[in-house]
Amino acid sequence: MKIDKSLVRSIALFDRMSDADLDKFLGHAVPRRVPTGEAVFEQGAAATHFFLLLHGRLKVTQVTEDGQQIIVRVVHPGDLFGFAKALQRSDYPGTALAVSESIALCWPTELWPQFIDRNPRLAVTAMQTIGQRLEEAHTRIREMSTQEVERRVAHAVLRLAEQAGKKEGPGVRIDFPISRQDIAEMTGTTLHTVSRILSAWEGKGLVEGGRQKLIILDITGLTALADHAKD
Repeated sequence: MKIDKSLVRSIALFDRMSDADLDKFLGHAVPRRVPTGEAVFEQGAAATHFFLLLHGRLKVTQVTEDGQQIIVRVVHPGDLFGFAKALQRSDYPGTALAVSESIALCWPTELWPQFIDRNPRLAVTAMQTIGQRLEEAHTRIREMSTQEVERRVAHAVLRLAEQAGKKEGPGVRIDFPISRQDIAEMTGTTLHTVSRILSAWEGKGLVEGGRQKLIILDITGLTALADHAKD
């Protein structure tokens, strides 16, 4: 598969990189097509590569010690992921699974130190990504500790709309396949509870659901519920 240089250039990480530096950077890259449902890497496997998502969406899951699976992150186009080296890890802390057909670039992990030495923006982007992940993790921990389930689900859906929302008619569609089980794993609750909440929201005209589809019809109403629901 040939790498589309113009697609890479459109990503903010590379938009100011010289052609020579970009060619050198891409010279070490291997493009990989990831079919829906296939894992880019699995939790606990040796971290042999790091990646940049060009197209599609991935969900990163972790299995806890008691066997519960949770979704810790959604990877969007333009995101770096799998850079365990920056976290001082030799293995991947989670499993990256394609929720839609995806295309990623991958580089050997041992090249990470060279790349950040030559491209300070890469190091800054990695630090920003780690910071965003920590902030999201802290937010989710706080929500699970202090908020009722309906409010947690509202916050999770609104975050998805902000990160991957696409205007569709009067509403905003989450622009990748999303199931009720996925939302349950994002919010630390059960499929039954999420199904009950979303069905109630559909009755109120807040959202429109479907098989692996979610459209937010009333962002203002859902925001009010997230901010002011009784804890």
